[in-house]
Amino acid sequence: MGRFVIKATSNDEFMFNLIADNNQVIASSQVYKSVENAKIGIESVKNNAKAAVEDKTVAGAAELPCPKFEIFKDAEDKFRFRLVASNGEIIGASQGYTTKEHCQKGIDSVKANAPAAEIVKEC
Repeated sequence: MGRFVIKATSNDEFMFNLIADNNQVIASSQVYKSVENAKIGIESVKNNAKAAVEDKTVAGAAELPCPKFEIFKDAEDKFRFRLVASNGEIIGASQGYTTKEHCQKGIDSVKANAPAAEIVKEC
């Protein structure tokens, strides 16, 4: 089972990482003003972790309603995903992957780990 780790940023705000059992970061959050807001973000990831996947790398693919995972390519031509909540806010984002298959495995890991992940505060 994975875990959410909340940590302070350099400007006294907070963010979290979803970490798998192998200690790899699966997804990272935006920056929040407080620990409580970060915990609200974590609950949103947990609640939306089973969302469908929209592949933005396929021309003409149908746009899905939120919540959803979006697979896209970044400026360095790597595959990434982001989890978008029902209100359209990005609540989690991945590292860059060299293949779409590895990116999909990252999404699968969020789906498997997030719903029951414990919350750990490092700050």
